[in-house]
Amino acid sequence: MAKKIVSAIDVGTTKIATIVANVRSQDDIEVLGVGVVPSHGLHKGIVVNMDEAKASISESVKEAQSISGMRIDSVCVGVTGRHITSLNNRGVVAIPRDDRLVRPQDLKRALSAARSVHVPEGKKLLHAIPRYYALNGDERVEQPVGMHGARLDVETHIITASVSSVQNLVKCVRSTGVEVEDLILEPLAASEAVLTPQEREGGVIMADIGGGTTDVAVFRGGGIYHTSIIPVAGYQVTSDIAIGLGLPFNIAENMKKRYGNVTPGLDTGKTDEVGIENGHSASYRDLCDIIHSRMEELFELILLEMPTTDYRTLAPCGLVLTGGTANLTGLAELGKSVLRLPVRKGQPLGAGIYGITDILYDSAYATTTGLILWQARNRERSAWQVKRGGILGSFVSLLRRLKWQKRFLLPHRRE
Repeated sequence: MAKKIVSAIDVGTTKIATIVANVRSQDDIEVLGVGVVPSHGLHKGIVVNMDEAKASISESVKEAQSISGMRIDSVCVGVTGRHITSLNNRGVVAIPRDDRLVRPQDLKRALSAARSVHVPEGKKLLHAIPRYYALNGDERVEQPVGMHGARLDVETHIITASVSSVQNLVKCVRSTGVEVEDLILEPLAASEAVLTPQEREGGVIMADIGGGTTDVAVFRGGGIYHTSIIPVAGYQVTSDIAIGLGLPFNIAENMKKRYGNVTPGLDTGKTDEVGIENGHSASYRDLCDIIHSRMEELFELILLEMPTTDYRTLAPCGLVLTGGTANLTGLAELGKSVLRLPVRKGQPLGAGIYGITDILYDSAYATTTGLILWQARNRERSAWQVKRGGILGSFVSLLRRLKWQKRFLLPHRRE
């Protein structure tokens, strides 16, 4: 891949993160800047206040531009929310030519057939990702082009999203003067940052536990097998702490982050009472008991989202936890006891990614990092056709670029 500047925005319920990177190859990525600000105007991954969401996105973009020294014109945007649905569908086409040789256009025909599914009113196709191909109905192959066969099948993972929810998100981003180049389902992006090829092949569950949603993705045979969004995550844990202990929400959030432990019995170094600020204090045991109960319930919800009850056979490589809430002490140990599966915390970044990356080593930035990796690894573009802003939008974008260049690139004139 030639040198390319790519940008992405992770629009979350608790934070907005804009990232700019110089991609030379999928193993040579220099992060140039990251802009992280608190998120306002979103709830469980959905825009609920346009003005507040626009302001947060704009602030994040400006911060990333300031750090990187680069003008952001277009971005890849992460999408999540309970409106996301998925299914697996198979497309079948005949190879009519005398030589029975599979050509690239045959793959396109098969994928088009697989995408011909009923989409409910108000929804639209977001992704149609080929899982594997088969020749003559039973010979599974990864790349059939150039092979011989009379029939070509493609098993495809179909993901749909609410038209209104996505349009509102796109509108918020565009209002900042930034074009939306592509839309990526957030658990697909996060998986790029935290899963190994061996886990994808053997079978693994990934749960990205953020502020407003828990994004679940199951991989098997090297490809995506199942995706779902659970509208329960860190926000609900904090809310329960606030109600249960009679604390303001922001104090409850700080206590959760500073003292939260889902296995308090293993921690002998804590006193019975913990305090944080403004005279507020709480029982350490009560705080941890609330977190333990809510996270235990979340693990049970993850199991309910599995496409089969035999989840141990489906995902022998276990569960990989990521997202900000995955930083809770003892969470992996609790997962092992509830699921009877291997559980580990997945942290983004690895070999080949460098630059301004200090903040990105946290599990909370798995999706942020994954959005860049998705583009760098030439994953399939989404099926969502994002309409451009037209002639007027292009003209406004040009004026903004010229203003940016004048401000940062031209020498200042002496008075």
